[in-house]
Amino acid sequence: MSDKHMTRSTPEKRPFEDAVSRLREAELRPTRQRLALARLLFEGGNRHLTAEELHDEARQADIKVSLATIYNTLNQFTKAGLLREVTVESGRAWFDTNVSDHHHFYAPETGELIDIDLANIAINGLPAAPAGREVERVDVVVRLKPAD
Repeated sequence: MSDKHMTRSTPEKRPFEDAVSRLREAELRPTRQRLALARLLFEGGNRHLTAEELHDEARQADIKVSLATIYNTLNQFTKAGLLREVTVESGRAWFDTNVSDHHHFYAPETGELIDIDLANIAINGLPAAPAGREVERVDVVVRLKPAD
């Protein structure tokens, strides 16, 4: 049989291939724990979660990792640009896998963050940054309450 009649299958991705690529592009060493947490964070699409929620997911997936390691990893991923930290309450941060420019609705009674497209909010009259500083980004959080 000639080569042109043979079918070649596309090689399947290795289980951690996307996570390894993402970490390497961010110049983070793909350790076992980082890989496991990256898969939990990024394989399900864009979402918002707290360190405690990720810790619970890791335990459910039988990933042995301390809450301190979760916090360290989330902070490393945020610093590397893989995550965006969103603080809406004092002492509690959410981590957003969508790092594009956008804003959020926040429902305090459920702890839910919902993305708002950047085009849906206009910000006028932003003051000039102090000398030696520049505006990195503007985060708008619209707090929700149950409708009467």
